[in-house]
Amino acid sequence: MSQFDLVVIGSGPGGYVAAIRASQLGMKTAIVERAELGGICLNWGCIPTKALLRTAEVYRNMQHAKDFGLAADNVRFDATAVVDRSRKVAGRLSGGIAFLMKKHKVTVIAGTARLEKGAVAPKVIVTDKDAKDTSYEAKHVILATGARARAIPQAGLVPDGKRIWGYREAMTPREWPLSLLVFGAGAIGIEFASFYAALGVKATVVEMLDRILPVEDEEISAFAKKRFEKEGMVIRTAMKAKSLKATASGVEAVVESGGKSETLTASHAIVAVGIQANTEDIGLEALGVKLDKGHVVIDEFARTNVKGLYAIGDVAGAPWLAHKASHEGVICVEAIAGKHPHAMIKERIPGCTYAHPQVASVGLTEANAKAAGREVRVGRFPFVGNGKAIALGEDQGLVKTVFDAKTGELLGAHMVGAEVTELIQGYVIAMQAEATEETLASTIFPHPTLSEMMHESVLDAYGRVLHV
Repeated sequence: MSQFDLVVIGSGPGGYVAAIRASQLGMKTAIVERAELGGICLNWGCIPTKALLRTAEVYRNMQHAKDFGLAADNVRFDATAVVDRSRKVAGRLSGGIAFLMKKHKVTVIAGTARLEKGAVAPKVIVTDKDAKDTSYEAKHVILATGARARAIPQAGLVPDGKRIWGYREAMTPREWPLSLLVFGAGAIGIEFASFYAALGVKATVVEMLDRILPVEDEEISAFAKKRFEKEGMVIRTAMKAKSLKATASGVEAVVESGGKSETLTASHAIVAVGIQANTEDIGLEALGVKLDKGHVVIDEFARTNVKGLYAIGDVAGAPWLAHKASHEGVICVEAIAGKHPHAMIKERIPGCTYAHPQVASVGLTEANAKAAGREVRVGRFPFVGNGKAIALGEDQGLVKTVFDAKTGELLGAHMVGAEVTELIQGYVIAMQAEATEETLASTIFPHPTLSEMMHESVLDAYGRVLHV
């Protein structure tokens, strides 16, 4: 029986980062993966979708070449080449993970893992492609098994791989859609709708809640909706899917809003109604692992209620973000090694949506801050007041900041517009450093940059805005 200090189950952004950090700290480490190294994020999620969205961005800019004094006639795209580029990007990064595992002397075990009761920590049994079982013992075991797309069978929201797509089919379509119904207006649904709409597909987004991107600040959500609609997306909110089925020529959905039903049709549909943790068939029930709504329950250092067993990333609950998983993995391993890391503060985890326009945020929304009993000061600055945004031809957007009126603490930052997924980290650092409005207001921002709007939004919260 092979023995390790740590065995990590799952090689996504949480798992492989945890394995690397463990190796750096001198632990004999193994990682188990049943599919591709890098997990869903690198192979079928974060990375390939951004490659697709970059294609959409370039295509959109080419169509507006005249606005920049340029000529780009007969602009068109090759759907096969678009998808092929996305897959090559994913493949390159997956290969990079294999290199990192070798570099850090992490043993990679191919197969499907399950857990059984062990002496110090649960024993890991790995079944390989030939159905052969091999047992591994470790002092510590980390579950990083991730999650998968949620389906709602009672409403027909189940991918069939042909007309009704999940994320895999949406990224590698066998045929190009003439029109799309996208169920779910969270980040995943909006990103797919934005990609296809940019390439000329009529994309209709159906959302059960009363607004899109429901985790975002209401003001930002409303602004984004108007911009998405201007980009060609059709958005239907407060609408519940009753049924979805494939037909001879496409898909047909019965939806309900305000007690009234109607039928929507399209050539294809995408199901993006949330995710479900991968906790089945691992042996968690027999070990008595505590679950909550399908997710593994952990403490601030990713420990489960079972000795020697930890969980990180999507399998351990919201927010379901790659960077949260990676950071959680580092915290978990450093705690195992006795390094006394800081516990994660979830309010300081940024979230990003890579549509056009982009949306990014960190911390409390204005509504949540008020609901928590905080007296707030709110600052806003529009992209139309920023010279760099105007020069880029991207003058539609908004930066919003929320401060505690008594202490000057930055409670939240919310942004919509060009490159905000890159800008948001400035506010994340400010929150982590516990900077106040005084620190941010006295910071020099370079000109001309989009980041100046971050400064102006802070100034606006305290009646000092300069350029509006």
